[in-house]
Amino acid sequence: MPARCPSCGKEFKDHTSVARHMSQPRSGCNTWLEDLIRLDSILPPSKDDPMVTDDLHELYTSSYETGEDMNMFDFGNEGEQEYGGRTQDRDAEVTDFFPEPPLAFEHGYTFLSLFESDENSVYRKTNLYYPFSSRREWQLAAWLLRSGLSMEKINSFLALEMIQDLHLSFHSARELRGQAESLPTGPRWKSQVIRTSHATKSPVILYWRDPIECISNLFNHPLFHIRMDFTSRKVYTTAQKLSRVYTEWMTADHAWEMQSALPHGATLIGTILSSDKTCITALTGDRVAHPLLLSIANIHMNMRLKSSSNTFGVLQDRLVHQCLDVVLEPLKVATREGVMLSDPTGRSRYCFTPLASYIADTPEAMMLACVSGKTSPVTMAMYKQFGDAFRHEPRTRATTLAQLDVVHSRADEDNIEAFFRESQKFRLNGVAKPFWSDWALADPDRFFTPESLHIIHKKFWDHDAQWLILAVGESEIDFRFSILQPTTGYRHFHEGISKLKQVTGRCHRDIQRSIIAVCADAAPPGVIVAVRALLHFHYLIQSPRINDDDIRRISAALDEFHANKDAIISTGVRRGEGRTVINNWYIPKLELMQSIVPSIRSSGITGQWSADVTEHAHITEIKNPARSSNNNNYDPQICRHLDRTDKCNRFELATSLLDREQSTEELEGVGEFADEDDETDGDVDDTPAGLPSGSQRPGQPRSITNYFAITNMLQQREMGSVPVPLRTFVVRRTAFHLAYEPSIRSVTLDEVAVKFGLPDLRPAMANFLHREVTYSNRVHSIGGPRRAGHNAELPFHKVQVWFKVRLQEMEFHDICDIRPAQTLNCAPPSDPWTLGRYDNVIIQTSTEHSWPASSLTGHSIAQIRLIMRPIGKNGTLWAWKDRFIAYVQRFNISSECDPTTQLHVLKRAKCSNGIRMGGVIPVSQLRAPVNLIPRFGAAADKRLTPYNSMEHATEFWLNYFWDKNTFFVLSS
Repeated sequence: MPARCPSCGKEFKDHTSVARHMSQPRSGCNTWLEDLIRLDSILPPSKDDPMVTDDLHELYTSSYETGEDMNMFDFGNEGEQEYGGRTQDRDAEVTDFFPEPPLAFEHGYTFLSLFESDENSVYRKTNLYYPFSSRREWQLAAWLLRSGLSMEKINSFLALEMIQDLHLSFHSARELRGQAESLPTGPRWKSQVIRTSHATKSPVILYWRDPIECISNLFNHPLFHIRMDFTSRKVYTTAQKLSRVYTEWMTADHAWEMQSALPHGATLIGTILSSDKTCITALTGDRVAHPLLLSIANIHMNMRLKSSSNTFGVLQDRLVHQCLDVVLEPLKVATREGVMLSDPTGRSRYCFTPLASYIADTPEAMMLACVSGKTSPVTMAMYKQFGDAFRHEPRTRATTLAQLDVVHSRADEDNIEAFFRESQKFRLNGVAKPFWSDWALADPDRFFTPESLHIIHKKFWDHDAQWLILAVGESEIDFRFSILQPTTGYRHFHEGISKLKQVTGRCHRDIQRSIIAVCADAAPPGVIVAVRALLHFHYLIQSPRINDDDIRRISAALDEFHANKDAIISTGVRRGEGRTVINNWYIPKLELMQSIVPSIRSSGITGQWSADVTEHAHITEIKNPARSSNNNNYDPQICRHLDRTDKCNRFELATSLLDREQSTEELEGVGEFADEDDETDGDVDDTPAGLPSGSQRPGQPRSITNYFAITNMLQQREMGSVPVPLRTFVVRRTAFHLAYEPSIRSVTLDEVAVKFGLPDLRPAMANFLHREVTYSNRVHSIGGPRRAGHNAELPFHKVQVWFKVRLQEMEFHDICDIRPAQTLNCAPPSDPWTLGRYDNVIIQTSTEHSWPASSLTGHSIAQIRLIMRPIGKNGTLWAWKDRFIAYVQRFNISSECDPTTQLHVLKRAKCSNGIRMGGVIPVSQLRAPVNLIPRFGAAADKRLTPYNSMEHATEFWLNYFWDKNTFFVLSS
């Protein structure tokens, strides 16, 4: 039937033609620039996105109808989101936008108009890739520039005869870099000598880029044109407005209050600063840098927090308040007077740039004192005097500046010792003029937002984990971690955790996944309860969507910790350096956790203020550029490297938008792509060519292979152009992927039963086929009496067998976000897996319930023992000749959670003869990976290994801490 483009109104013959029209970069209706440029997944846009019309939502959902066909998308009830183990109607939400929306004016500029105004644009009319001769030459040049190779190695590469036969326009690394310097530029680097009150060995030179130029670059970036908020808003779960929802910064109180202070029609741009110290040199030289990163809170956090999206601009400086004053002065002026900037669509807006967040890895007292520095003796004295009753009042801008005035009146700021002594009386660290003191609307009790990497994850390692290590014992906890069955794609602690050095944030998260179940029954119950409550607190505040009900759960978790924390001191596991017992709770990071709930209401969820991007920037913006230098005079070389990189990124983005041939070729796909777990699994992905690529440039993080998008594209291929049955398919909110080539191409069912140790495989298969014919709902249970015997006749002789399957889920809170796929193993016995390697999964067993909305209701937990595809006899017609089936063994789950761990206990389901209860089901009934941890008891059996612990254990913990998606479903 005819359909119209929701952007320009042009009529086409069907929705497919509309989609093709909108995907063209020159059509003017392209709303998927991110997918076009980054080759990301093609997914239905969020229905509640204010930039998406109803027609556009219909366009992308018309082909995703519900149904039992495993090769069709099925997203469940449209407009509903599963949240907190319950179904929540997102259409019932009510949004109050700020009453006076920001105004937008014509005659602005776009990213491409700036690109085409470059001095070399006249040459690019005939050669888009000037100063390079062609797109192919640019691709080679871009790879070399981003490869991290030294100039000497690049020269060696260019000297190869094969490369010289290409007749490139550059013949040396110097010429290559020279051509890169002529590319269109972004914000330019500046330098300035900073005068200091005390003599230094060498001049202090500040390198930075104009922050207004950086913000303009982000605000105008075409990738963010549907990923950006312009208006503050308040979201409620229902029309009665009884429960507020907090997500992005624009949904919280701080943005609303700031917008109220701006002129009518002004656009609020929340400035985010992030800084941390990093070493440039290793072992020798002692050279450090303080990169200051800048972003804007208007960009949606799921885009802003991707380090590969370049949403942070780098301002290199020596992180002192004097330097910050120099760098940030243009932002302060723009906050007072405003500045005209163009948004991604080329409309001009009157913008103001108040400070929304300052993320810094500094001592905890910076939050308490609101200026960077070390915890003062007075601060610690107040902890000792007031103990648990001490809850610092938020130090506001007025309070801090008034206290600084008193300090100035009592001591000369040039007399550092006297000034510091007076500052300590107010728990200040001696900074005479904080950089934010003359920044309008900058209030430290608002912009010092809690930062999860250090306040949550590092606190967990420094305190929570150490309490459990001492409670269980180092050797015992190390052994328990070492014998956990490895999970593909996740770190396995072969040597335990007690001796770990230089523990990273990722390592903190990996330990959190298992530590409660690992330590259960071995640590005192009170200690387990206290740490488990903190872990609940950690997970709950990391939700990307928090409402008032969730806030009550967050507060209750923290209250539960305080109610049980005495057990930690009474058992003597709270210790300091030298293992001396500590009998108090003077932990600043723990104190700061009291401010998280107020911060959520004020500034939105905590996850958007993570320092993960800052930590990653240490490598991409400082260490990698330093390694490519000549190890002399680092700072200017780092700036030149960053400038070249920025020019290359801008040039690639512009040429991708302008080159129709390149865009079409990339959308159609060229070549095959590598499976995501190649490095950990040894797989070779054999997905047919012509599907979205998962490749990435050197130095970029691994991309996520989107099996939902692959399924959609496979279904649109002509019959015979792709192998059938499809190895990649989707059922509801789960995507499945099997390798094209099976692990065993052809084998009899009886041989499989022997190889995998499944004596009841044949009768189980016969029962499965009987249920297929008898019942129409086609959802199979596991177990029950066998109708067939061991000699049952089957309509096939041979089967194909796969040793693994990949499952991919949608994000729990937003079906438009896709999670990395997880490999589930079901391999027969081999060395060192002498009992086989089998992973666990959640299985749907009822048509009336769906995952994750129904939680475990209508679902079972089982171990995958076999995945196969029967090959039918010649001339025999039967329903399952082109489908995949699995043999699984079920677990029985306890009706109530364990009161200490709040985890369910599982036991293997067994038949009356003591044999494990198993059954055959369609692979399409699998729903999600799940992690089980053996219940070790007071002391783990020393005969256990990581290769046999799951097979020898009799009881298991259902470990919902393993994965945040599972946590939000099972913990409510």
